[in-house]
Amino acid sequence: MWLLFVALAVAIVLVERQRRTATSAAAGSRDERRLLPVEVAELGAIEVMHKGTLHRFERDSAGAWFYHGIHTGSEQQHGHNADPSVAAQIEKAFTGFGRTRMERQFPLNIQADEFQVTRPEIFIMVYQAKEAQPLARYAVGIVAPDGVSRYVLPVGSTYVMTIANYQIDNLLNLIQAVGEKPGQGTTKK
Repeated sequence: MWLLFVALAVAIVLVERQRRTATSAAAGSRDERRLLPVEVAELGAIEVMHKGTLHRFERDSAGAWFYHGIHTGSEQQHGHNADPSVAAQIEKAFTGFGRTRMERQFPLNIQADEFQVTRPEIFIMVYQAKEAQPLARYAVGIVAPDGVSRYVLPVGSTYVMTIANYQIDNLLNLIQAVGEKPGQGTTKK
């Protein structure tokens, strides 16, 4: 009987050790199907160009998101104050966008432009903190025939991907809620 008890205890220890190893390995690895190359926490800015208008979202020195808007080179020094409720709204939208998974992929045929990614109405650029050059750029095409996916071209790729269309809808809703309201830009001159 004691032998059975010891064997059961050893089995439990081995199973628990294997479960912990698998959990820690999963926590350290990145899902290769994610659209963004890094976690949202590593990003310092996201720009969304929609129908020719650029909407820039940045993090302040404390890490809170704010809508930056567009600044021209002729402006004086300016500061930024992140509104906590707006920052939470932006954070929620970008956290969701950071979970975007690539679904299917198709070879890119620039001449046919069947996915409408060569002259997109929506273009997304993501920046790591304190970097002037974008980490990744995405040309967003049309909604796929299934009605729930949208074509996206990671710039430089030879393949067009599909992602869930609601991810793009969420970004456009964020722009409408935060970026297009007068005085909502939280930019202080």
